[in-house]
Amino acid sequence: MTTLLWILVMIVAIGAFAYLRVSLLTATLGTAIVLAIGTGVGYASSILWLVFLAIALPLNVSSFRQNVITRPLLKMYRGIMPEMSSTEKEAIEAGTTWWEADLFAGKPDWNKLHNYPKATLSAEEQAFLDGPVEEVCRMLNQHQVSHELGDLPEEIWQYLKDHGFFAMIIKKKYGGLEYSAYAQSRVLQKLAGLSSELASTVGVPNSLGPGELLQHYGTKAQQDHYLPRLAQGLEVPCFALTSPEAGSDAGAIPDFGIVCKGEWEGKEVLGMKLTWNKRYITLAPVATVLGLAFKLRDPDQLLGNQEDLGITCALIPTDIEGVETGRRHFPLNCMFQNGPTRGNEVFVPLSFIIGGAEMAGQGWRMLVECLSVGRGITLPSNSAGGIKTAALATGAYARIRRQFKLPIGKLEGIEEPMARIGGNAYLMDAVTSLTTTGIDLGEKPSVISAIVKYHLTDRMQKCVIDAMDIHGGKGVCLGPNNYLGRGYQAAPIAITVEGANILTRSMIIYGQGAIRCHPYVLAEMESAFDPDADKGLRDFDAAIFGHIGFTTSNFVRSFWMGLTSSRFSNAPYSDKTKRYYQQMNRFSANLALLSDLAMATLGGNLKRKERISARLGDLLSQLYLASATLKRYEDEGRLTEDLPLVQWAVEDSLYKLQSSLDELLDNFPMGLGIALRAVIFPFGRPLKRPSDILDHKVAKIMQTPCASRDRLGKGQFWTASEHNAVGIQEETFKDILASEPIYDKVCKAAGKRLPFMWLDKVAAEGKALGVLSEAEVALLERAEIGRMKSINVDDFDPEELKARTLEYAKQFEAA
Repeated sequence: MTTLLWILVMIVAIGAFAYLRVSLLTATLGTAIVLAIGTGVGYASSILWLVFLAIALPLNVSSFRQNVITRPLLKMYRGIMPEMSSTEKEAIEAGTTWWEADLFAGKPDWNKLHNYPKATLSAEEQAFLDGPVEEVCRMLNQHQVSHELGDLPEEIWQYLKDHGFFAMIIKKKYGGLEYSAYAQSRVLQKLAGLSSELASTVGVPNSLGPGELLQHYGTKAQQDHYLPRLAQGLEVPCFALTSPEAGSDAGAIPDFGIVCKGEWEGKEVLGMKLTWNKRYITLAPVATVLGLAFKLRDPDQLLGNQEDLGITCALIPTDIEGVETGRRHFPLNCMFQNGPTRGNEVFVPLSFIIGGAEMAGQGWRMLVECLSVGRGITLPSNSAGGIKTAALATGAYARIRRQFKLPIGKLEGIEEPMARIGGNAYLMDAVTSLTTTGIDLGEKPSVISAIVKYHLTDRMQKCVIDAMDIHGGKGVCLGPNNYLGRGYQAAPIAITVEGANILTRSMIIYGQGAIRCHPYVLAEMESAFDPDADKGLRDFDAAIFGHIGFTTSNFVRSFWMGLTSSRFSNAPYSDKTKRYYQQMNRFSANLALLSDLAMATLGGNLKRKERISARLGDLLSQLYLASATLKRYEDEGRLTEDLPLVQWAVEDSLYKLQSSLDELLDNFPMGLGIALRAVIFPFGRPLKRPSDILDHKVAKIMQTPCASRDRLGKGQFWTASEHNAVGIQEETFKDILASEPIYDKVCKAAGKRLPFMWLDKVAAEGKALGVLSEAEVALLERAEIGRMKSINVDDFDPEELKARTLEYAKQFEAA
């Protein structure tokens, strides 16, 4: 009995070493000490020593371990894991890992997260937001863009060029603004809250496009020629990647170039004949310089001994012979410039390759690295900006609009979708801030960019639907007074572009994350196929035994935190956020454990088990979203009045994570889900979705002028200018709240409860009763005008709509 008890003591000690992730040598020495103590008190038998030595000696003698244990494992590994293709290898190696790697590792360092610098704007960047960005928002008439011009007006195009909107990423030495990624995000958020056309037009040249590629890979001659022209707006860029046959699968593009000799500007030069047929290219109809991705071939081996050079990127002026700019696409009634571009055997010199001839075949890596930056800024920022504006606009509308003698925002049925909008607005702003912080620190976060592209566009679409449900007919009827309808129509575009969301969730997030974020998998893969056999064996030995220790640790951590509900795990604070950190510790260990088990059971087939990959990716994604929310709360001073927003956002993310984890266990390979559920959820699922009480608190913030509400909509365009319906409504919202005590005064004087409508008549009655001042009368009259403007919808003369339809038809026929 005493021997069994001591075996239990040893198991607990070994488990503690695994939980704490001590080294193999330290764990061995620690176990020996425990065993020696047991021997000293007469509990540990010699059999225990024999078992211990039989295990410990082979593991700690590296030469023996490598030849007897590691070599057969390496042979087995090579049989299970296919060697990566060059395209896969380039995609995996492109970019960097950052905070997401900590989340993947099963033991997040929360102090590390909170020590990242707070995202801030320079004085110059803030002045740009307060000046040119504010002004261009004031200039825009969205109804004119959507219903009359089918484009931004010429004066706005010129204003954007003159004030450097297309040059935010270009360095100052070339005449650009050289703004931080955070500043770019804030600019796009402000524009997106007003117009998807405006945000898209500004966003594309500052993300994946010639400017970004030139600065990183261009020759000095290319940089000196193009970057100043792009900065001054003398060139309008676009980038052509996707084709009819290759949308989300960009690596399968059929467009090609053939290295050959030809005539250029009267001389015979070495160049390329390019043939392409691209679709869905934003700014293509108005672009003057085309960034083109194609597969380059060298059948005559004019550049070397390789025939298929691979994906290559080149800059093509659109005015050269053979370049055909097609007619415009019409994406869901959104009027940003988008269309096809084609060319058939267009000859250009090799100097048109970005970076020159030596960069031939290097385009895929260039694209993946630059896309990881642009994809982390543009669409997530547009999504966050749109929902920040929608959150405050919906809160104002719900407080102004009355049904059943109450503001509709006080109805519990309305509070539920309002909370989703408000909580997500807080979270999405937090996520863009953390992500751009990483970019500004020099990271090229390919995994994070996939996470934020998918989850923020997805949450944006769902929030827009919620806002439409709350607004009812106000959201359905288009016109100058409708600030939601076009965003509702445009939402699927963000879902589709820059890697369709289904693909991003099913393949990209975890497909890259499992290899890039895991501390050992990439090292195993590289060492397994190392041409230097001896070095490969040594490196594989270090990686595989590190991996075994890592998996053991995460098993112990998952089991212990499942038993204790992670209450003894570390958290940087002891306030109401403490349990969130502890729950994320638990889920991080679960993610790491399940990743290893999925890879062990499925091997190379894991990438084809897309639903398994998607759910594992959900775990990593929701951990990132929740940690960004907690980081924002920290950066803003841990303001307790913002806690409902923080709590809603984190609890929603962790509940979604738990749901994906539950589904993953139901479908885990080889029937292991039942056993794993006993380890991970020994007492059932621990978390619930945000409560009704929390929903009420978030909805109340959205409908109450306060500092929390101001922070929720910070940086958006709230000026009550002629064409800004949300700015006008925001003024009405304040007037309505100021009118309520005045209305109560009139009711009391009149001795009856008047309906809260026709406030101008209430003003007249109050004036007649002698209980209102002139200023109070004016306020009620102004509030009534605003109230009716807010709840009414636009209408049109039937002939006006018919004529406009015919006018558009004629324009398209003429084009």
